[in-house]
Amino acid sequence: MFLVVALAVLAGIQGYLWLRLVRDTTDSRRARRLGTAAIAAFALLIVGGLVGSRMLPPGAATPLAWAGSLALALMFYLLVGLLLVELPRLALRRREPDASRRLFLGRALAGTVAVAAVGTVGYGVTQTRRPGLKRVTVPLDRLDPAFDGYRIALLTDVHLGPITGRAFLADVVARVNRAGVDLVALGGDLVDGDVATLGGAARPLADLVSRDGTFFVTGNHEYYSGAAEWTRHLGTLGVRVLRNERVEIRRGGAAFDLAGVDDVTAAASGVPGHRTDLPRALADRDTGRPVVLLSHQPVLVEEAADLGVDLQLSGHTHGGQLAPFNLLVRLQQPVVAGLSRVRRTWLYTSRGVGFWGPPVRVGAPPEITILTLRAR
Repeated sequence: MFLVVALAVLAGIQGYLWLRLVRDTTDSRRARRLGTAAIAAFALLIVGGLVGSRMLPPGAATPLAWAGSLALALMFYLLVGLLLVELPRLALRRREPDASRRLFLGRALAGTVAVAAVGTVGYGVTQTRRPGLKRVTVPLDRLDPAFDGYRIALLTDVHLGPITGRAFLADVVARVNRAGVDLVALGGDLVDGDVATLGGAARPLADLVSRDGTFFVTGNHEYYSGAAEWTRHLGTLGVRVLRNERVEIRRGGAAFDLAGVDDVTAAASGVPGHRTDLPRALADRDTGRPVVLLSHQPVLVEEAADLGVDLQLSGHTHGGQLAPFNLLVRLQQPVVAGLSRVRRTWLYTSRGVGFWGPPVRVGAPPEITILTLRAR
């Protein structure tokens, strides 16, 4: 059903693009046929990139994934641009009775939108190459002074796959190691593929260095990629997977709890035993000390606030990734990016390290987040 809906939406968008980029800009049968063939090839490239790249070996999948995903981003910005000029176009056409001038108008608007879309996508590609290092300070009321200055590296939404591979992750790991943190938190959506395909790409995780270790919670994309197998495999890389459980982080007699839950999509995934259970993760804890929660999606923050979580670390949103798509993210999630607060609970939502789909970011640069906890 999802595939049928997705294809129907794609067909509708391509039909609209045909109207504005082909019908409104051509005055000969031959030009219209060529334009129609180009739109059809454009649509097939998008489908091939999204579907075919997951069915091919990594080497063969990479060029198809690049081409298809860039076509998807270009389609998005063509759609946005054409919709933005729709009302001016209609107003100008009504005032212009001459067919040749209307044709000129259609070509001018289509050409302007196409140039802007290509430029936007090109700029967005440059923004994905190397995530910035973002430093954030979070004051916690119940944090023991022994943990004042404690530093957590938060890495979410790496999305290892046909485009993002081992070299990219190795660079991220090296930068985290140079930052010298106390703990590394992997906030889900690490992979877009199974262990057989991407196990080697994930290998640099074994090189992460921190005082208290590396911890991981599942994201929704793990449930498209063999979550049970990945949770086992990450253990061989020295990564502790938190599945509705918590661990104590100690400094002498002082401690705080680090809790982690399965993604909110886990129960519907069909993976046996996987579901979100925050009460279980926090059961029987010492409520006099703070708790830091790893939850892939920010949407869990209301329940976290009800249960007394001090800080929730999340990702999932990519900060919107492709503006103005960030406006739609708020329909599903309480926040798009950054530090926010729900009652007494702090929520930090990372824009993510990598990207999903197009290797393009506009208005939402990727980040490696270093959070410093402060006692108050």
